[in-house]
Order: sequence, then structure tokens, then C-alpha cells
Amino acid sequence: MKKCYFIILFIFLSVSVSSSQTIDYTQGLSIWFDTPNGLDNRAIWLRASGLGNNPDKAWENSSLPIGNGSLGANILGSISAERITLNEKTLWKGGPNTAKGAGYYWNVNKQSANILKDIRQAFLDGNKEKAARLTQENFNGLAEYEERDETPFRFGSFTTMGELYIETGLSEINMKNYHRILSLDSAMAVVQFDKDGTEYQRKYFISYPDSVMVMKFTANKKGKQNLVLSYCPNSEAESYLSADGNNGLGYTGVLNNNKMKFAFRIKALHKGGILKTENSRIIVKDADEVVFLLTADTDYKINFNPDFNDPQTYVGKDPEQTTLAMMNNALEKGYDKLIRNHKTDYTALFNRVQLQINPEAGTPDLPTYKRLDNYRKGVPDYQLEQLYYQFGRYLLIASSRPGNMPANLQGLWHNNLDGPWRVDYHNNINIQMNYWPACSANLSECTWPLIDFIRSLVKPGEKTAQSYFNARGWTASISANIFGFTAPLSSKSMEWNLNPIVGPWLATHIWEYYDYTRDKRFLSEIGYELIKSSAQFTVDHLWHKPDGTYTAAPSTSPEHGPVDEGVTFAHAVVREILLDAIQASKVLGVDRKERRQWENILAKLVPYRIGRYGQLLEWSTDIDDPKDEHRHVNHLFGLHPGHTISPLTTPELAKAAKVVLEHRGDGGTGWSMGWKLNQWARLQDGNHAYKLYNNLLSNGTLDNLWDSHAPFQIDGNFGGTAGITEMLLQSHTGTIQLLPALPDAWTNGSISGICAKGNYEISILWKKGRLEKACILSKSGGPCTLRYKDSTLTLKTVKGRKYEIALDGNQLTLISTLII
Repeated sequence: MKKCYFIILFIFLSVSVSSSQTIDYTQGLSIWFDTPNGLDNRAIWLRASGLGNNPDKAWENSSLPIGNGSLGANILGSISAERITLNEKTLWKGGPNTAKGAGYYWNVNKQSANILKDIRQAFLDGNKEKAARLTQENFNGLAEYEERDETPFRFGSFTTMGELYIETGLSEINMKNYHRILSLDSAMAVVQFDKDGTEYQRKYFISYPDSVMVMKFTANKKGKQNLVLSYCPNSEAESYLSADGNNGLGYTGVLNNNKMKFAFRIKALHKGGILKTENSRIIVKDADEVVFLLTADTDYKINFNPDFNDPQTYVGKDPEQTTLAMMNNALEKGYDKLIRNHKTDYTALFNRVQLQINPEAGTPDLPTYKRLDNYRKGVPDYQLEQLYYQFGRYLLIASSRPGNMPANLQGLWHNNLDGPWRVDYHNNINIQMNYWPACSANLSECTWPLIDFIRSLVKPGEKTAQSYFNARGWTASISANIFGFTAPLSSKSMEWNLNPIVGPWLATHIWEYYDYTRDKRFLSEIGYELIKSSAQFTVDHLWHKPDGTYTAAPSTSPEHGPVDEGVTFAHAVVREILLDAIQASKVLGVDRKERRQWENILAKLVPYRIGRYGQLLEWSTDIDDPKDEHRHVNHLFGLHPGHTISPLTTPELAKAAKVVLEHRGDGGTGWSMGWKLNQWARLQDGNHAYKLYNNLLSNGTLDNLWDSHAPFQIDGNFGGTAGITEMLLQSHTGTIQLLPALPDAWTNGSISGICAKGNYEISILWKKGRLEKACILSKSGGPCTLRYKDSTLTLKTVKGRKYEIALDGNQLTLISTLII
């Protein structure tokens, strides 16, 4: 029987486990620089960045990020002293263990539910000013968002673990052939250069299976490693540094703000020469090769049922002991086994998806920043576009693995004591965007940190739901931390601080995970209660108006516009979570009575409406400004990431959504362009989606391909990756659409391994802008409807079988079936 697959030619480079300098890591999927970063200020990270800039430009623009979901590092690649910033994703200030204790921390919700009737009556009376004033005074919270405004600081912030410095005794004089490389194929950073006839190389990776960071310094001549490793700690912690044997250092820190304990250990293994610890440094002289092993941890533990009276409810294991166990494991395995484990684990995820765009165009042999500069000048670089796509997948693997918190505003990489927006979990687009590519780009395991994070919000979120809406279930507000914070903040700026529907938005990701994986056990044991309780909140928080309709009052369109009696965004989320709850209850065969209530409310929810410009209304009245180019496009939630607006199912609403996007323009911050890219793809306008992708790369991307808000903010990377998948495959309307938004510029190409709802894995080949072949692996079985342009084909699939599809004229046709 004919095999149902096609090969995409990529160079997946094997990872060297020796000191060989021969592999060219700039080939394959890699981000690289040909000039070293300087070392102007070794303690620059001690300065907190402002919201609009980061004073450490080298870190933000040209460092190389590596990580395993818990531990993160940035490699700067300096010659005289390598600089490495360190992060552990749970190292947070704030929480119930601050000086005033648990009662102070949890006392953040105002008891405002009794004010709802007055606000809603004001809307009925036409007194919008009174409704807005009552909302501003009562629907904020008690906690501050800036550390300077509150002592002790309850909300807290993600903070750095400090920096390592490895002095090399070298200078840039007579240096040549410098390369600083992030190999996406191997999840490894490499620094290599020639100096006075010697080839030097450094390799860095962080292993998920072995929980260790590995740094290997080699040269092609013996006795060339003269290194001094030292540590610059977090200045807002009490710190204790000591020797750990004759070849290591142990460090313990305690944050001043909340007494969170953290620790890391470093061991140095050398071949040849002399190694010693002295004055809190590791000193190596005349070695042939040096391997540094680093383990790090905090005493944080996630808690799905926190004790609101216990200040240590989020305090877990002693990091001195956990880091010791990690280190002993790493030492027992040694470098060769560690790198094999790392490669096996990482490539099992990363290699699932391969993308080629116009492969005949070739790849320029230029550093990435030069390619990006040329791209900004209009020079096509299709391989840069596919590199950016895969970089998003790399970043998600590196920043979100089971067993830790989800990716935050900067993934897990941060170089300041405090940072932009506390480097927190923003629930009004940002954390959600981080996970848009997870399931569709075949990284569903990476969703688990988000699922666990949502579970940790439920108990605190029940108090927030009760306090503000006298509602069942749970919700959250715009900003969250790792300590179950769900309340609004103290600000009276309701356009950003009032957003109770973000809890239901988060819960839609639970159904999304199920819809892609069809893991019924997950839905039954974990997912359904999260969805159901969120739907219950949604029902209770709605206003049942005298005319019989339901609306969200008061509500705002996030970060934009006035307090309103029912914004389109809120209603779109309501539709999404209630539809999810209805489907979930049907799958499990439960809660029929409650399902009928959800269906009834959906039928009476204020409908989408079209305004005087032909636009989808953002608010309850037609006050939209066609000249408004605000970065948020919240009212198009139903188009994306929701599924209640589509050219296939609601063409008039899709046309109105297009008008909104035309009004808002093609610019914006990085994440905003990423969102609009996805929305244009959902409108099946490939050329306009491609324009947004061009703009995202040209105007919202730093030299190391990180997304820029500005400053660096990782959600745009994930939004860009999700958008490319949306251009090539969509499955949100109940059919699997092949190449729904293929741009004219992508004449030839292929993608393999992306996923569709229903638990299908898809590969697609196109030539001259037209579908050539597609292969569908059914991983759960069941009916599957495929669509390409106006042609549809329905298959009765069997679990574990592949189906190869091609065009016969303009009609989709089944060519072959393969049992695997």
C-alpha cells in the first residue's frame, strides 16, 4: 500500500558530545550573530526597567534565551567575561507570606455586589455618568500594582535570580570568526571564535528531564581554559554563598519582601589543569575542557486549595535539598548522557512540525540581524519567516513544560529586579496569546502549566466572584501572580481594571485542550468542573434586563473606551464559554438541566450588531470612531480566538469584522499585530494576513527575534506562530480547512505535523499556490470533513489510520489509506 507521507528537507544537526569544533551551528534552524556583546555594566540588571524601555539593550536585543520551563538563562556571548542572566520562574515577590500575613494579602476584594442594582438602574435611567462613577468607586480592588505605593507589596513581581560571570582572560584583540548561535534544532546556545590561532567554543543547554543547566567550555588546543566564575546576586535578597566541595559553589537566598527561599548550585568538572574554589569563585587554570553544571529552585509550591489563613500556603520543599538531588543526578549521569537526554526530550517535541516556504529561494548566509534588516527594507526572506515560526515553538517548549507555572509576559526570561507590568500574568489577552499555538502547532503538553495555573485560581476566584457579583463559580481579573491573585487592582481606570470576564476566557482554553486532544478522561476528571464553574459565574454575573435580554453590565472593552452596559467583547466570551460548557456536558452526558439554562441564556444574549460604518459594534451604542487605531481589537473575539464569527457561518458579521480591522490599521505593538494577523487569517484573506506578518517581523521584532511591545514581550512571538498555522489550517468551524489563507507570495511549500480539532494531525503540500496533497492522521477516529476552497470531502476515519488527499480537478479526493 502506498505510504501516506511526504518528506520535507530540513537539516537537523546532531548534537556533538565531544569537544569537536567542526559542526557549523549557523546552518539549519538557527538565530546567530557575528559580533560579540560588550560588558559595559556587569550589574546593569540591578536597575528596574521602565514600561517603555529596558536599559540593558544588549540583553533585550541580542541575548540568546534557553530554558526548560522552570530554569531560564540568557547567553550574552562576551569574550572577556561571559555574562549569563538567570531566572527561576517561581521566584516572585508578594503573596501571603509578606510581613502583614495572609489576612492582609487576601483582603483585596471589595464587597461591591450590592452596588450592581444601582449601576444597572443608572443605565436604565440613561445616566451613564452615574453608572461609570459607581463602577469606578466600587469595582476596583484594594491592592496596589506598584511596589512604591504599598508596604509590604502584596501583588509582587517576578524577579531575577542574578547573573553569572565567567572571566576568560581573553580579549577581542586578534579575534575572528565570531559566532553566537541559538540552534533551534538542538535547543542549544553556542559561542565560538578564533583567537591567536586557537578555536574556542562554549555550549549551553538546559535539560528538562534532568533539571540542570550545562555549560561546556572547550578549545581545539590543550590547556587553553583559564576561567573564573563568580556570581552577582539579587540585591533584594539576603544571600549566603559558600563553597560546595573543592569544585563547586552553593548559594541560598531569601527575598526580603516575602521570605521566599531560593537556591542554586554550581559544580565544575575539568580535564587537565587545576581547579579550586576561592573567595566565592570557581577558578580554573590551564584546563583542556571545563563543564559547569547548575541547578536552581525555589521553595514555592502551587496550591489548588490554598488555606487563606496560612501565610505559608504556597511554601513547599527546601530548595537546598531539591537542588542537591538534581545536582547529584546530573553528576552521576555526566555530560554525554545529559546532552543525549536533553536532545531526545526536546526533539521529540520540536521535530513534530516542519515548515518550508518557497524552498527554492534558498537561505541567505547572513547573521539573523542582517537578514532582519534586509527584510525591513523589503528584501524577501521566506526562510526567515519559517525560522520565526519555529522560534515561537522553541520558546514555548523552553518556557512552558509540565510541573511549573505558565509562560509569563516575558516567557521566563527577565533581567531586572522588577520589570514591565511586573512581568506578570496578564489575563486580558497576553497569557491567552502565549498558548494560541500550543495545540495547533503540536505542543499540547506545553498547555499543562496553563491548565494548572487556571486550577490554582479557582478557590481565590470564587471569593472574587462572590464579592463583586454575588455569583457562583469563579473568575479572575486583568493581572494575576503565582499566589492566586484574582481581584481587580486599586486603580479607578476602569478601561483596563474592570474585566471580570477574563476568568471565562481562561476557561475556554480548557475546552480547547480537550477539543484538540479528545482526552475524555481529562475532561471528566479535571476539565469539566473548571468549565462548568466558569459558566455558572457567567450566568450569575449577567444582567437580566427588563426586556428579557441578557447583557454584561457593567463591562468595558479591555484597555479601551468607557464603562458600558454590555460590550461586544464580554458577550463574545460569554457565547464561547457557554457553548463550551454545553458541548462538554454533552460529551460527558451530564447536567442536562443546567445545559438547558445555558442554551436559554445564549438565545437571549444581546446579539452582535453592525454600526453605521458597517463595522461590528464595540460597545452597546454606535460610538465607534473609524479613525481610531487602538491596539486592542477585543470586540473581534468572536472571530478569533473564538469561533462565533466566520466567513463560512456568519458572512455578514465577518464582513463587519473586516471593516473594524481596516479602521484599526495594520500597525500597533508586536502582540497587537500578532492578533490582527490571526484575525485576517480567520477572514481567509491570506495576502492581508501576510502583510501583518511582514509588519510584525519588520516593526515588532528585535534582532534576536524576540517580540517587542516595546519593550520585549513574548506574546507577539506566540501570536505570530499561531497566525502562520491559521493561514495554513483552520478547524474552528467544525470542518478542517486546508490552506484557508495562503498568501500569493508563498507559491510553493509544505508543512507537516500541525493539528486540527478532533485530534487530527495534518501534513500539507502545495505548489504554484494550489493544494497538491494532504495527509490526515486520525488519532481518535470519527467523522472528518475536509474543505479546500469550495470543495468538501467527508471521511469516516478510524483511529490510527492515515488518509492521503489530493485534488481531482477542483474536487478533494481520497487517494489512499494507510494503517499505522
